[in-house]
Amino acid sequence: MYEFIRDLHLYTIAPCLPLGFYLIVVSGKGGVLHKKIGSVYMLLIFFSTIVSLFLKAYVGPTFLNHFGWIHLLSLLTIWTVPRSLIAVKKGNIQRHKRSMKLLYWTGLLLAGLFTLMPGRYLHGVFFE
Repeated sequence: MYEFIRDLHLYTIAPCLPLGFYLIVVSGKGGVLHKKIGSVYMLLIFFSTIVSLFLKAYVGPTFLNHFGWIHLLSLLTIWTVPRSLIAVKKGNIQRHKRSMKLLYWTGLLLAGLFTLMPGRYLHGVFFE
């Protein structure tokens, strides 16, 4: 069961890397395409984050014999996605932009770097 949850998380979070990059760096902000891709991005990252909460931490200290430090980034995502959606709906584009950049650089890239540490699955995939 762990492998299924791990793979579900990977398959739903992996598309967020190029989608997030496109949304932050490339796309015209506020257009129809930005909104459609942004909706897919938000759904994927939020769903993947919920899935990640079911993955037991096997590296480093744990809380409740399940959650590791990396799960704090899951909490950040659970907080940031709705906050950013509310901000953009209220017209607070600056807050939306800040939230989305924070989510991309910490929730995706920083978490992604943590997954490459020795003892983690992706370290084995890429380096062993």
